Amino acid sequence: MTNVRFNMKALALSFTFLAAVSCKVKDTQQNTSTGPDQAMVEQDTVQAEESADLSLEFKKYELENGLNVILHEDKSDPIVSVAIQYGVGSNREKKGRTGFAHLFEHMLFQESENVPQDQFFKTIQDVGGTLNGGTWQDGTIYYEVVPKNALETVLWLESDRMGFLINTVTEAAFANQQEVVQNEKRQRVDNNPYGHTGWVIDKNMYPDGHPYSWQVIGELEDLQNATVEDVKEFYDKFYGPNNATLVLAGDFQEDEAKNLIEKYFGEIKKGQEVEPLETQLVTLDETKRLYHEDNFATAPQLNMVWPVVEQYSKDSYALNYLGQILSNGKDAPLYEVLVKEKELTSRANAYNSPSQLAGQFTINVTANSGVDLDSIEMGIEEALELFEQEGVTDFDIEKIKAGLETDFYNGISSVLGKSFQLARYDVLAGDPNFYKQDLENIKNVTKEDVMRVYNEYIKDKPYVMTSFVPKGKTDLITENSEKAQVVEEKITENKETEVAETNTEEVEKTPSNFDRSVQPEMGESPSLSVPEAWNTELANGLEVYGIEQNELPLVTFSLVIEGGHLLDDLENNGVANLMSDIMMEGTANKTPQELEDAIALLGASIYMYTSNESIVVRGNSLKRNFSKTMDLVEEILLEPRWDEEELARIKTSTINGIERNEANPNRIANRVYNKILYGEDHPFAYTNSGTKEDVEAVSMEDLKQFYSENFSPSVARLHVVGDVNKAEALAAAEGLKNNWEAKEVNIPDFQIQNNREKASLYFVDVPDAKQSIINIGYIAIPRTNEDYYPLEVMNYKLGGSFSGNVNLILREEKGYTYGARSGFSGSKIPGTFTASSSVRTNTTGESVKIFKDEISKYKDGISQDDLQFTKNALIKSNARRFETQGSLLGMLQEMSAYDLDSNYIEKEEDVINNMTLKQHQELANKYLDESKMAYLVVGDAKSQFEQFKDMGFDEVKLLNKEGEEIKMEDVK
Repeated sequence: MTNVRFNMKALALSFTFLAAVSCKVKDTQQNTSTGPDQAMVEQDTVQAEESADLSLEFKKYELENGLNVILHEDKSDPIVSVAIQYGVGSNREKKGRTGFAHLFEHMLFQESENVPQDQFFKTIQDVGGTLNGGTWQDGTIYYEVVPKNALETVLWLESDRMGFLINTVTEAAFANQQEVVQNEKRQRVDNNPYGHTGWVIDKNMYPDGHPYSWQVIGELEDLQNATVEDVKEFYDKFYGPNNATLVLAGDFQEDEAKNLIEKYFGEIKKGQEVEPLETQLVTLDETKRLYHEDNFATAPQLNMVWPVVEQYSKDSYALNYLGQILSNGKDAPLYEVLVKEKELTSRANAYNSPSQLAGQFTINVTANSGVDLDSIEMGIEEALELFEQEGVTDFDIEKIKAGLETDFYNGISSVLGKSFQLARYDVLAGDPNFYKQDLENIKNVTKEDVMRVYNEYIKDKPYVMTSFVPKGKTDLITENSEKAQVVEEKITENKETEVAETNTEEVEKTPSNFDRSVQPEMGESPSLSVPEAWNTELANGLEVYGIEQNELPLVTFSLVIEGGHLLDDLENNGVANLMSDIMMEGTANKTPQELEDAIALLGASIYMYTSNESIVVRGNSLKRNFSKTMDLVEEILLEPRWDEEELARIKTSTINGIERNEANPNRIANRVYNKILYGEDHPFAYTNSGTKEDVEAVSMEDLKQFYSENFSPSVARLHVVGDVNKAEALAAAEGLKNNWEAKEVNIPDFQIQNNREKASLYFVDVPDAKQSIINIGYIAIPRTNEDYYPLEVMNYKLGGSFSGNVNLILREEKGYTYGARSGFSGSKIPGTFTASSSVRTNTTGESVKIFKDEISKYKDGISQDDLQFTKNALIKSNARRFETQGSLLGMLQEMSAYDLDSNYIEKEEDVINNMTLKQHQELANKYLDESKMAYLVVGDAKSQFEQFKDMGFDEVKLLNKEGEEIKMEDVK
């Protein structure tokens, strides 16, 4: 629903697939090989599985109207999660009326009979909560996470839109959300590389009229032609309480919760009977080969997709394993042939996607630039032959199973995660307890099962093949491919501005047993309770920070080494980024494959990445394996392998990513925006991956020199959160203390300031873009400036939340975008103030003007009500701030990076509480000056550029994708 959406389709899949999505970074570690410590780790893994007690306690009952209710008490934090999952997704739609489930998900956030327009989000934010919703093929879910005193408020809101909504669905409100959903489609599909792939596959995989033959987002024509009557009919059919499950998880009293649920939901009338859908498996009579010239792709991509079985079927579990064995790890057949031997790509993926009615098994390969996809197809065939020859080993199976317990606990590490798990299993499997059977089914997969499903569903079976190639590169498609009939939207003049008018007609009220127009009163908000943190400095200068949290037997950690991209020589850029990749490719004592195996067999994850100011090692493990995991971290850090073969592969992969990003409008916008603001002499003006030429020039000696000069405990900080106390954490770090010698590291200080004196409009041409990316701003202040946090408070009502002014106008009032926002960024180095959005192409000029005007008007001050809303949202949300290990890790990292006191959050609350209207306005006037900002637009120049010459900017420049000025005649 909002700008940040979780992968709802993943929630509908089996447990392993959910875990793979939520812990995606571990994919490269769950690989197949036989290392020197195999026997020892295998024994530990078997013992671990035998001792594990995986459970999720709950109580379930049913109201008279058929609403399923599940209660899970969790007193670890003073918060509650409410999730309602309906048994309706895009699979309940009809041909010609697609996208309704998703469109209606949006409508339910607008208003209901007793909740005014746009007050769902504002009400939840006002109590310190968060909310969202999502739609996928097989379901729709809405959720809130709030402080426990707001439980009744949430039940009031959710019940009102379940039983008291349809009279508010007016033509104007509906037209607005039609525009918002179309903008979401443009942003996620039409304006993205390979965005139309799912449409092409599903259109050709499933017969006409099959519930999976259309996309969840819907056909653009169907969205444009939908009527209010269509939506009301859909709501009446599928949104009754008897087609829903309500899950309440968190800190509540059972009897009180039951009474409130009965009060708010019990009187809602039972809806129409919704018959369960029968499995609708499909088969293909022959292979279908299709191609599409992609406007935003710079590299060709091949997909081979086979029809397979539905979720929770026995074969589906084995197909999940098959996907991992084929593609995950350096001994995976697809890797060995396509990446290592033939060097046609830097990554090949294989995965199973089981859904309620049917499933798909996919092999996906984005080739190196210029590679003919016929060679990719041949390589896949060779890889499958290799798989048949080598078969599946017990070791392959054990490594996949090793991470199940860790994944399970990660999946229920928040009250929201618990809500999702229970709701999904109840709706899609008919029993929330099915997670136990699901886990058993996963554990019971054998190597014979994997080979059997390969032979039954993949080997010599027809499939759908797609070749997506850059525009004008049809020579790269596979032979005998036919052109896919992708519908590309044409850019037209904006004629929709007037449709989103506010409806002033009085809404007819549905009778209720009590006055639902009165928002429930809330008790006292939970008091701030900051978890106790400890920190110490080891003898070699390594700083260690920790928070003990005993709810789950998990540990999450990060090791931050200062420097990162700041240490790159601009004449030899990209070295820091390559460092974090090469360091994960084996150790002096372990080959890359052996290192992957060691991590996988612990059921752990370890990964490393480079940011602008640091290199970070981050990981997650079971408590009992934490020490061994840290031993591996020590080995990775102190005994690098410097594998030349892997460096060549990494450089190829990095170059591929750089080339793909060259045509991605969002990446173009970020790259050019930073270059404009930071100037030619600052590292932040350049991506940390460097250019293609930069990467090609980096040698192993460059990496060794970077490591020798810049990896030191004197500029490093270790953060540990989870089921370990201080003594246990320090014991696990003993090797780093004893074996990592300190050295002096000099991190350069780059001077930067806001020296802009005029409003400049910069336009980067992306021909035929369906949306324009807008970034507006300038250099602001560092995180260390005393005004920084007050500025975050000041910005909240401008664009720091869904209820921010720019979002309410551009999305909710105008329907021009899927979301608009503004905010300050900063570290020890001055960051930016940026207002941004992605808007429908034909609204580009008006949207830029709205941003400019709203920033200007904001300096006139806000109302007392808006200030109080800001205070409520920011202070009360602290109840949710310390729930997960990830959030606690973020707290420790912030404390250590900026030398903050352990009570810095209390100080932030003081800033919020003491904020006055005068101070708010003074901050806005001091730090917001729209007359000196850079206005960057990335979009279709032919149709949108000229208008800006008459909009009062001090200068208007047309740029290429490198940020260099060009002339209009240079535009193709």
